[in-house]
Amino acid sequence: MKRFNFICDKAIPLDIINVDTDQIIPKQFLKMVKKEGYGEFLFYNWRYQSDGTHLADFVLNDNRYSGRRILLTRDNFGSGSSREHAVWALRDFGIIVIIAPSFADIFYNNCFKNGILPVKLQHQEVEFLFRNSENEDIVVDLGEQKVGCGGQSFNFLINGFHKRMLMEGLDEIGITLELEKAIREFESKSGYRSSA
Repeated sequence: MKRFNFICDKAIPLDIINVDTDQIIPKQFLKMVKKEGYGEFLFYNWRYQSDGTHLADFVLNDNRYSGRRILLTRDNFGSGSSREHAVWALRDFGIIVIIAPSFADIFYNNCFKNGILPVKLQHQEVEFLFRNSENEDIVVDLGEQKVGCGGQSFNFLINGFHKRMLMEGLDEIGITLELEKAIREFESKSGYRSSA
């Protein structure tokens, strides 16, 4: 996982509430076993017509937003099933920050495990970003836990464990491996023999 501390970029404005995981990555694309390769299927039913051509009126198909890494959206993002593939698709597409007033709990936690920072802001703060981010960069500073845009700055909360995961580029396995020496010492003292 890559380290994350700071980003300055314009946003992709997805002005839709209650975006569920089946909309983020439809079920027919869940057969792959790797975390890569899902980006092209992100929001598939909203991005493509039945013949595979782009739907011109969907935000991800608008060239103005190409290459942007911050997704700005509305309440209850990531609801529905707990599929981690939804986060994989967003990350594979290039999204590394999602800003919304609220997230589904499982989706929110899956973001941290896969190198995406989900930022919860107040409704009026998200509304300000929607009004001003078309022409203004959004600055997200994880260390300071601040989002800035258009001369305004908003604080966000994040627990220390999740913050450390992102800033050090560690998933839960990586954090466990940092304790390898202590684990081996415990195994030695308890008489446990690892097969590794």
